[in-house]
Amino acid sequence: MFMGLFNHKDINSGVNEWRNTKGAILLDVRTADEYSEYHIDGSMNIPLGNLESIVQIITNKATPLYVHCLSGGRSARAAAFLKGKGYTDVHDIGGISAYKGETV
Repeated sequence: MFMGLFNHKDINSGVNEWRNTKGAILLDVRTADEYSEYHIDGSMNIPLGNLESIVQIITNKATPLYVHCLSGGRSARAAAFLKGKGYTDVHDIGGISAYKGETV
């Protein structure tokens, strides 16, 4: 009944958690054009359509991955894909549109 309350995605707390997690990667799955407009400093861009390439880029499947997009839809799909590929520490933190920190 109240499960939705515990699954709320908050990019702001997710970014803070990423910054405080050793070896973690902040993964932006927006398009390259969206990423070039603005992004969170230190993030890695692998667009959702190219996410299959992650198995060559991030070979340690225990790497903490904090995944976001623009509004949360693509990050949810990306997180499900990553879990299906065997990544064990995947956090869908939602959309950058709700981010209150600085971007570059």
